Amino acid sequence: MATARSGSTVGATMRGIPILSGPAPRRHARAGAGPAGALHFLTDSTRFILVDTSHPGNVGAAARAMKVMGFADLVLVTPRFADVLSHPEAIAMASGATDILERARIVATLDEALDGSTFACATAMTPRDFGPPTRAPREAFAELARTDHRVAFVFGGERFGLSNEHVYACHLCISIPTQPEYGSLNLAQAVQLLSYDWRQALGGFPVVERTQAPREADATAVRGLLSHWREMLVDIEFLDPAVPRKLMARLHQLVNRARVTTEEVHILRGIARQVQKRRRERP
Repeated sequence: MATARSGSTVGATMRGIPILSGPAPRRHARAGAGPAGALHFLTDSTRFILVDTSHPGNVGAAARAMKVMGFADLVLVTPRFADVLSHPEAIAMASGATDILERARIVATLDEALDGSTFACATAMTPRDFGPPTRAPREAFAELARTDHRVAFVFGGERFGLSNEHVYACHLCISIPTQPEYGSLNLAQAVQLLSYDWRQALGGFPVVERTQAPREADATAVRGLLSHWREMLVDIEFLDPAVPRKLMARLHQLVNRARVTTEEVHILRGIARQVQKRRRERP
């Protein structure tokens, strides 16, 4: 099992998993709103490590998945192609996250990739007889997010995944719960799922409202609507003023239950206006 660097000591446990306390690292980044309402992000120490990747497109897609969730530190260990970070397939699949590729590093060993991290999470679905404990991401992340660890997520290659030695170097094995009979995930899909769950554990991002909240019509507008509809219903002889039979009261209740907006009042009055117009045009 990998040990924390810079002389860290054992501080606590996470359900039996050692939580190694590092040398006063920064807290994990959380999202906030800037002066103009735009999101801004604090420096985040989370690292994503891809080991023995063979398809450049997956590297680009993984960069995109990271950036969407506000992460930027990508390290590759012995990828198949030395120029993978500038490979056309990687650039195309990054789709706007090429800055992640530009800042990414390629190293020769997992030890180099983990340098500076204090808690490493392996991602593997293959059962092993020995190694770190295996947990589902959300439960583990909820506890890990309360620590000051510099977290690294380690992903294996597309063909063979992580070797036993790579898994042994990690503190925890993360297994994404899947349908038991088919648990095969694309590398970039796994990065997206874990980056989302980790971001949520760190506090998540607010949902930005895309449309304006509807403005509910006030009592004056509703009375004007009902008065207009009463005129129209009389004009088409649907309402007999002498025997109204609580029709308007029922329509009033209907409009109240619907909680019509100002725009909807305009639409309904426009309908009534058009009906009256066609009525007057009849010979």
